[in-house]
This record gives sequence, structure tokens and C-alpha cells, in this order.
Amino acid sequence: MTTHDESTLYTVTVFSENHVGLLNQLSIIFTRRCLNIESISASTCSIPGVHKIVITCHSSQSMMDKVIGQIEKRIDVIKAFYFTDDEIVYQEVALYKVPTPVMLRENHVEEIIRRHNARILEITPEYTVIEKTGHYSETEELFRELQRYELKQFMRSGRVAVTRSPIEHVDNFLNQRLTNEY
Repeated sequence: MTTHDESTLYTVTVFSENHVGLLNQLSIIFTRRCLNIESISASTCSIPGVHKIVITCHSSQSMMDKVIGQIEKRIDVIKAFYFTDDEIVYQEVALYKVPTPVMLRENHVEEIIRRHNARILEITPEYTVIEKTGHYSETEELFRELQRYELKQFMRSGRVAVTRSPIEHVDNFLNQRLTNEY
């Protein structure tokens, strides 16, 4: 890996068992080092019984090495990695809630939705819910544009990510561990 400065956004992936309290333990590791978590998401992954937690934060590479070392000391953690944006494929999902009467009155809103490749999830007489999948800058740009049209609610998910590597790094780790046990 190349050396990056303090402003690099890192994506940390943690493979673990799904136990109560692990997210809190991970959060404390970042807090103790005065690192602000930008986004967080968690779900099952391709390995049966294993969960993947994805955390993003700005830091230096040397600090990320220390963070990963501390994360891997947790009993529930199988393995942890960190990546820069060029090493992963990633997306976020954002939901926007706009008053339907405003959408009917302002025909520009439909044009904005099409231009951003967003889609309408639900329409009621009171509100319309719009979904946009993309990178942070893309969901943020749509947010700024929809604010002019009485945007009522907005929520963005944490980052979901997979590596660009043709192999899953945690698979190599698990296979190596199995080989060493026999």
C-alpha cells in the first residue's frame, strides 16, 4: 500500500461473528484515537455465519494500521482490513421525501430526478419518496438540488463495499488458518 496523508478516507471492513456489543467495542477503538466515523453499515456476507461491518473515516495509514491491530484483538473479530477508494467498489443509498403538491407544481423536480438517475419509490397525496444510489458526492448533489423544493426528510445509508481484488481476502485468511490447524 502507498502512504497517504491525514485526509485520506479509509474504508475499514471487519469480518466477525454477530455478537451483541461488538459495534460498541469498535466505536470505542475509533473514539480513543479521536477518529470520527463518517459512515457505518453492517450485514451478513458471503461466508455463512459471518457478518461484515463497513466503517469509513479520515485518517493516516499509520493510524489505520494501529486501529486494525486493535480491532483484531477483539475475540468476536475474525479479520479486519482497510482500503482506499481505488481498491474497492462502493455505493450508498439515499432517500429523499418531498411534498407531492410541490412536485406537481414544480415540473423541474421530475427533470432533476431523471438527470440524477434516481427513482420514485412511493407517491401519496402528501409526499413522494425518491431513492438515489451512488457515491457520497452524487447523493449529496441531489440533496442540495431537492432542498429548493421543500425537502422534508433525507437519509443516507452507510457505505457498502466489496474489494476490486479477484479473491476475498478473508477467505485466504480462513483457508490459511484451516491449513495451519491440520
